[in-house]
Amino acid sequence: MATEREIRRRVRSVRNIQQVTKAQQTISASKMRRAQSSVLASRPYEEKLRSVLNDLAPYADPETSPLLARREVRHSLIVLITSDRGFVGAMNANMVRTALRHADTLPETAWVAVGRKGIAQLRRLRRPTVAEFSGLGDRPSTADTGPISRLVTEEFLSGGIDEVYLAFTRFENTLRQVPTVLRILPLVPEDEDIDALPPLQYLFEPDAATVLGAVLPRLIEVTVYQAILDSIASEHSARLIAMRNATDAAADLIEDLTLAANKARQWRITKEMLEIASGAEALAKG
Repeated sequence: MATEREIRRRVRSVRNIQQVTKAQQTISASKMRRAQSSVLASRPYEEKLRSVLNDLAPYADPETSPLLARREVRHSLIVLITSDRGFVGAMNANMVRTALRHADTLPETAWVAVGRKGIAQLRRLRRPTVAEFSGLGDRPSTADTGPISRLVTEEFLSGGIDEVYLAFTRFENTLRQVPTVLRILPLVPEDEDIDALPPLQYLFEPDAATVLGAVLPRLIEVTVYQAILDSIASEHSARLIAMRNATDAAADLIEDLTLAANKARQWRITKEMLEIASGAEALAKG
C-alpha cells in the first residue's frame, strides 16, 4: 500500500497536469472559434464556384478543358490532410484509416501528405508519396495552400494520374468531425443526369469555354484551401474535447487519490494510537 506522502506527491503531480490540460483547453477553444469562422466564411465561395461548374460542365465539350476529361482510371492520387500536432484524440487515426480503406478500392495509388501525422503514418506504411507538406499554421492563406493545388493539377494534366481525391476531416460542429474523401479531379458534376437538366439559362461573356478555363483552376485551389480549413477547425475541436476529457479525468483521479490519502492518514493515526496504547499497557504491567 502506498504511503500518505507518496499519494500526496502524486496528487500534486496530477494537479499540475490538470492545469496544463485546462490551459490547452482554453487555447484550443479560442483557436477553434477563429478556425470555425474561417471555414464558414469560405464555404459559400466554394459552393458558388461549384454551382458554376454544375451549370456549365454538362453542356461543355470536355476537350475545352483537360480538367474535365474523364479517363480510364489506372493511377490515382490521394491528398491526405492531417494535423501537425497531437492531442487530438482519434481524429488523425480515423482519417488515415478512412483514406487507406478508400485506397483499397482504387487501382495503383500515390499519396500527397499534408501534416506531420499523416507524413509519419505514410512513411511507416511505406506508401508511395509524391510530395509532403507541413507547417501550414493555424491560419493559412491560399498562397500557403496554392503549391498543393498546383501540384495535383500538374500531376493530372501530365497524364500520370487519372483521378485525384482529397482526404480530410470535415468540420460539422464542435462535437462532430467527419472523415471525408472527396474526388476533385476530373471536375465533373456528380449525381447529375444531363437529360434531366433544364435548358441553360445563363449567358456567359465571352463564352462558356473561356469562363470554365478561368473558373476550374480556381475551383481546385479553393477546394484544397477549404479542405485544409476544415481540417484545422476539426483539429482544434478535437483537441478541445480531448483536453476537456483529460481535465475531467484528472479531477476524478485527484478525488480518488485524495480519498486514498485520507484512508492512509487514518490508518497511520490508528496505528500510532495502537502503538501508544500497547506501550502504555506494557509499562503498566512492568
